[in-house]
Amino acid sequence: MGYLIDTNTMIYSIKNIAKVNDKFKENLGSPKAISIITYAELYYGAKKSAFPEKNMAIVRKTTELFPIIEITRPIIETFADIKVHLSKKGLIIPDFDILIGATALTMNYTLVTNDFHFNNIPGLKIENWME
Repeated sequence: MGYLIDTNTMIYSIKNIAKVNDKFKENLGSPKAISIITYAELYYGAKKSAFPEKNMAIVRKTTELFPIIEITRPIIETFADIKVHLSKKGLIIPDFDILIGATALTMNYTLVTNDFHFNNIPGLKIENWME
């Protein structure tokens, strides 16, 4: 089983939240990656922080440890299916989060997040490493 690590989980790990880092250790042998969207969110957060140089170094290190999954045509097609499904139900999830969910679905990865709105994406496997 592979894991797609959401932005909030990456931030918890960077902040040394023991629960999350213990889960990373428990799942050491499993493939883990981040979406290009998570990379963008981490990069933005580092740039706007009080310590951009220090935080950019952390983001660069993160990208050495976790492969970045680019957005592909199949991911975009899954994104469209999800967005149509959600809009028919009157549910709104930010497009970036739908893209992260679509990436996990397309790659058949479990999304590691504590954002509950991902529960509205049908078929998405989710784990919350903060529990």
